[in-house]
Amino acid sequence: MGSRFEQLADAVLAGSPATPEDALAVLRADDADVLALVAAAGRLRRAHFGNTVKVNYLVNLKSGLCPENCSYCSQALGSAAPILKYSWLSAEEALKQAGAGIAGGAGRVCLVSSGRGPSNRDIDRVTSMVGALKEEHPDVEVCACLGLLSDGQAERLKAAGVDAYNHNINTAESNHDKIVQTHTYADRVDTVEKAKRGGLSPCSGLIAGLGESDEQLVEALFALRELDADSIPVNFLMPFDGTPLEDTWELTPLRCLKILAMARFVCPDKEIRIAGGRELHLRSLQPIALHVANSLFLGDYLTSEGQAAEADLAMIRDNGFVVLGSEEDRVRTEPADPAIRRRGAGTGLVPNA
Repeated sequence: MGSRFEQLADAVLAGSPATPEDALAVLRADDADVLALVAAAGRLRRAHFGNTVKVNYLVNLKSGLCPENCSYCSQALGSAAPILKYSWLSAEEALKQAGAGIAGGAGRVCLVSSGRGPSNRDIDRVTSMVGALKEEHPDVEVCACLGLLSDGQAERLKAAGVDAYNHNINTAESNHDKIVQTHTYADRVDTVEKAKRGGLSPCSGLIAGLGESDEQLVEALFALRELDADSIPVNFLMPFDGTPLEDTWELTPLRCLKILAMARFVCPDKEIRIAGGRELHLRSLQPIALHVANSLFLGDYLTSEGQAAEADLAMIRDNGFVVLGSEEDRVRTEPADPAIRRRGAGTGLVPNA
């Protein structure tokens, strides 16, 4: 007889959706059972996505200067985080930045701007960028993330060649008002629904580590299942100095693995993306997380640096995965020569300890 998590995987593969009670059990699994949990969740990942990893790349079109007061965000109203702040990139610069990510292996480019939501002039600006990007890279997917949408804007983005729209719910409805007060949870859901009605693939996820309870994490994931988001970015709070949540450290690498596994059980056939904060919180467990999630962001994020893109791609290869849409499964890198020790015992240099 298999473990509880193997039995849960069997049931989900047979068509029985995970329940909130199942999700809580995953989240509260004993640390000693995490590898068994990952193995069970990994069966669902392999059943729906094989050994592929979707690589996404962020381009921050407009940074900082946001009027919203999201307490987790370094770009928010009142944030004193020393981030880059600039108005809209030119179309040429946006195309250059996107091209760098595509050259690095990204199959989807995410065009992001800070602010409450786009004006019609902003939509004009973005659609022009998308047209130029698609002309140069016709096979790349484009996801826009511009804030709260007004009527008709999703349709305009779709007509210009945008494939998806990201707008995260971020946290459970029951926790939302503690995190942000300048817009409502219903505003966020409304934008996801507008994107769907406009023909865009809905991308919506969450941020873990905002002071939410286990039950609220479960609530958020089931809300995403109800929204039928095609891709679900799972972010882990980066507590920037100068924000209301600075010095908030609630997550451990094993906790992050359990959250990702819970997302896979609740939404087995959806793209689960390891997003912001993975280097900070998963740390050395990032490769194990790929056996649950099937997507990640390459390189840097909106206002923080990620690990080197080469390290991300090596992590994918070393774990037996291939970049979705690439020929990487036929590419083999030469191993590095062993490094000769030149410090520590027998030398006058301090050891690597």
